[in-house]
Amino acid sequence: MTSDVPTHSFRSVFISDVHLGTRGCQAELLLDFIRSMECEQLYLIGDIIDGWKLKGGWHWPQSHNDVVQKVLRMARKGTAVIYVPGNHDEVARDYCGVHFGGVVIARDAIHTTLDGRTFLVTHGDEFDGVVQHAKWLAFLGDWSYRTILMLNTLFNHARRKMGFGYWSLSAFLKGKVKNALQFIENFEGAVADEARRRGVDGVICGHIHKAEMRDIDGITYINDGDWVESCTALVEHMDGRLELLEWAKMRSWSMIERKADRTTRPALGGRATA
Repeated sequence: MTSDVPTHSFRSVFISDVHLGTRGCQAELLLDFIRSMECEQLYLIGDIIDGWKLKGGWHWPQSHNDVVQKVLRMARKGTAVIYVPGNHDEVARDYCGVHFGGVVIARDAIHTTLDGRTFLVTHGDEFDGVVQHAKWLAFLGDWSYRTILMLNTLFNHARRKMGFGYWSLSAFLKGKVKNALQFIENFEGAVADEARRRGVDGVICGHIHKAEMRDIDGITYINDGDWVESCTALVEHMDGRLELLEWAKMRSWSMIERKADRTTRPALGGRATA
């Protein structure tokens, strides 16, 4: 049985694009991450539940329910949980300002780090022209993406059997397609422009499933990634430092699948800090 004793303490944690309700969701890895940490503030930055997929068929294993219950338990124990809906869970936008089980629903938020930097927190779909102006194409793209994720799951199952770690096929394909790279660049520029317009130091978002932390003309752009491919989260340490954690790499698959020993926790490590 997994130990719920946290071994890492953070001031703030940011996760997005969990896509509960889909077969591609890495709920077990997310649960492992949540159980390993405690934080003062937890930001859920959109596409936590995949309403698009659930409309076409119900897929809700126990691990998905466990994620929801664990987050609600964190809220009851004093963690400030802010839920910023995305396009896949856009129905929640009708309830902005409502407190649900200790969770505050907001269209977007402004986060101030301990060292005084301000960040716009938004899912980011408002800056995706396909989602905003050609939703049928967005649905088609979502179907194609889920097909790739299914292949990704089969591929990594075979890798685990051979003793290899997690590797994202879909992220690799996105990195090789010129149009995808241009879309990502346009998206990053658009959200950075919005942060500049709001007069903040940076932006923290999700949506495109590509964890990143970089400077864009004086604006700190941070994407916290997702929990279907990279299994990444953004954390703010107690000194205000921000770091991207790659949990799938930090936590080996053999440890996730082994039932007898769930107590060993990895050392912290991430892709970038700011």
